[in-house]
Amino acid sequence: MQVEILDVADLKWKEILATVRHDIYHLPEYVALEAKRTNTIPKAFLAIEEDKFFFVPYLIRSCEDILGSNNKGIEIFDAVSPYGYPGILLSEAAKSDPSFPSTALQLLQDSLQKQGVCSSFFRLHPILNENLSSLFPPDTFWDNGTTVSINLENSLEQIWSETKSNHRNKINRCTKKFNLTAKISKFSEEIDTFCQLYEETMARVAARDIYYSFNTEYFVEMNSAIGDKLYLCLVESEGEPASVGLYTECCGIVQAAFGGIRDTFVKQSPSILEIDYTRRWSKEQGYQCLHLGGGVGGSEDSVYKFKSGFSQQRHQFLTFRLIVDEDKYNYLLQTRAKQLNIEPCELIKSNFFPAYRADFVN
Repeated sequence: MQVEILDVADLKWKEILATVRHDIYHLPEYVALEAKRTNTIPKAFLAIEEDKFFFVPYLIRSCEDILGSNNKGIEIFDAVSPYGYPGILLSEAAKSDPSFPSTALQLLQDSLQKQGVCSSFFRLHPILNENLSSLFPPDTFWDNGTTVSINLENSLEQIWSETKSNHRNKINRCTKKFNLTAKISKFSEEIDTFCQLYEETMARVAARDIYYSFNTEYFVEMNSAIGDKLYLCLVESEGEPASVGLYTECCGIVQAAFGGIRDTFVKQSPSILEIDYTRRWSKEQGYQCLHLGGGVGGSEDSVYKFKSGFSQQRHQFLTFRLIVDEDKYNYLLQTRAKQLNIEPCELIKSNFFPAYRADFVN
């Protein structure tokens, strides 16, 4: 079995993707964009043997922010998935070989260790990696909750019948009482409107710092990188923008990515019309699935409950957590605990991975 570490400019990256169903999170342009946003190094691991392959993109991240003054010339890195649901891509031949997936996974661990990585955190794709657990040893993956998708291969009648009654009522109210209308356009055509409403929403909900790194500059670069796969659903009230939703499409999978609601329209719930319109439009285009995602951090919170009102179809969201180098991992854990004046076990109890990056409030 041959192992290759691919850079985003490597032609083999796209050659592999051309042979297997994938999502935007696997595209080298997207991974490069995420690397720039997060100040990391974009890579992809490929284990290949004839028509069998195991492919996964990732970002190499410096742990210098954890080491601080304890650096002492030590270089330690960890690996993390790009934002979203990249997951592992396996060829059909690889799935049919009982030993190939596990062997490739071990080679991934060996490769990361050679790159100075002490831990890795990979998010799997709830749709593309469905039933992946059966191909690997027990307890390889971590259950991180449930996501929601809409099966666009169902009839419009069935899709509507699976929509909860309160959602149906609100959709009808948006159009009949509030006279809201919706339309789909290429993202490039409404990027300024999107950025205005997105930033307004982030300020209103006091979003975490991570969401502020998705700024106008990021979205302009995102459009430049993968604009042919980006669509915007705009809900309007007599020509005034009420809500926006940014959606991606790749290999028949439509993903709800980012959204925003103008402050003055929050009570009218325009985003509920936005999702309804997008699923109808997506079905007309012949796409197979609209993935809405899950709750914040995989929890069944209000965000999850809102999404679950559109469909009864659920997916397990798995992650792969790997301690590559225990000595380096424990060193970072002890260093972080000392900085916070707590015991390392307190960080471990957070269930965050890697534990040395847990947000901890004493």
